[in-house]
Amino acid sequence: MRRFIGRDRELSVLGSAFQAVRDAAGSAAQPGQCVLMRGRRRVGKSRLVEEFLRRTETPYLFFTAAGGTAKDELTGLLDAVARSTLPERELFSEETPAQWNAALRLLAEILPEDSPSVVVIDEVPCLMDRIDAFEGMLRRAWDRLLSRKPVLLLLVGSDLSVMEALNSHDRPFHERGREMVVGPLSPADIGEMLDLSPAAALDAALVTGGLPLICAEWRAGADIWEFLRDSLDNPISALLVSAERSLAAEFPPQTMSREVLRAIGAGERTFTNIARAAGGIAHTTLARATDALTEKRVVAAELPLSLRPSRERRYRVADPYLRFWLAFLDPHMSEIERMRGDLTLSRIREQWTSWRGRAIEPLVRESLACLLPDGLLPATPVIGGYWTRGNDVEIDLVCADRQPVANQLLFLGSIKWLENSSFDSHDLAALQKHRAAITDGPVPLVAVSRNGVSCSGLQATYSPEELIGAWRRG
Repeated sequence: MRRFIGRDRELSVLGSAFQAVRDAAGSAAQPGQCVLMRGRRRVGKSRLVEEFLRRTETPYLFFTAAGGTAKDELTGLLDAVARSTLPERELFSEETPAQWNAALRLLAEILPEDSPSVVVIDEVPCLMDRIDAFEGMLRRAWDRLLSRKPVLLLLVGSDLSVMEALNSHDRPFHERGREMVVGPLSPADIGEMLDLSPAAALDAALVTGGLPLICAEWRAGADIWEFLRDSLDNPISALLVSAERSLAAEFPPQTMSREVLRAIGAGERTFTNIARAAGGIAHTTLARATDALTEKRVVAAELPLSLRPSRERRYRVADPYLRFWLAFLDPHMSEIERMRGDLTLSRIREQWTSWRGRAIEPLVRESLACLLPDGLLPATPVIGGYWTRGNDVEIDLVCADRQPVANQLLFLGSIKWLENSSFDSHDLAALQKHRAAITDGPVPLVAVSRNGVSCSGLQATYSPEELIGAWRRG
């Protein structure tokens, strides 16, 4: 088994919550603490919790909802209690509660009185969907019983919008727990885990999305083409199957959202072009589909960032791994299944440089948001991009005081992500020309380059090493 990499911040948050429980045990009226943990499927939430439990070495219950009926879920809870390390777990088998209210009451009774414990309920959105009034039952159990025990309650879920709603002001469980977001492994974590150079680690982030299950199949030190060859030769590799499993859980195959997502994944970015690529669907249908995709954080809908308002909304797949899978793997799955992954790999090689050039942009923006301020550039309240309808003016990096219409532009920048070509005077001239199209002011210019900078006249320049360093700082 690979050693556990990264997640220091998340482990610290959980550790602090647990320490608060430990400190209050036996001395406070309500020593219990609750954390609402959310993150996309397969991002490593359960593995993080398991590592936390291993380090904590305290009695715990770990129950994962399976999406069954209320009765089936209750049976699953009883089985999880029987396999838990809670000292009084035998009481469940003796009394066998037949209703969820009774099960939550009995769970509170068997928790230790004077020493800490942990209760994990994974995939809470499944329970909210299948069990009538589950949120109300959970609130009552927490307010009257669970919070009065020294317990850390971890409520975990993959449906981001549902987990956010759980803590909204008009819902029963409002303000009962602290929210915690678990993202993918950072590029720095990926580089450390896989023994890759900074530039190669950023490439790996674009392919794996930082999903631990996919990273675990990447042989340490192997380059991207070795990894892709190995994965395409294995029809059940995590790279091939993870996306389909995640999408099947959120969007049934027959829903229009899947067709819209495929159109965006294929590179269509505007509303009109997406409608055409999705089979000429009606604009009202497309609007519902894009709303559903953005609500679930699968797709990002962005406006140009500048001093003037714009209606030129663009769509992109938000998750790097899903973006790669939709572009290169999903359309050719039958080819891969008949063991011709070599054809798929050849196609990826041909299109890689141009695809990567656009795919790296969101990751660079995230990296700069972690890095700045750095003495050369200020902190980044908002960082995005700018484009016109005809793409005659495009700026990769726009930092401003607010979005989408800014009062002040802080800097503008260009990204050049080629192995054998540096950012040169021609690139700088193009950036200066595009700056003049959106402002008359002397807004500072920056460059981010995979292969160095060979010109002067820039406020700051950034390399893969500095981008990776930003994640270590963050």
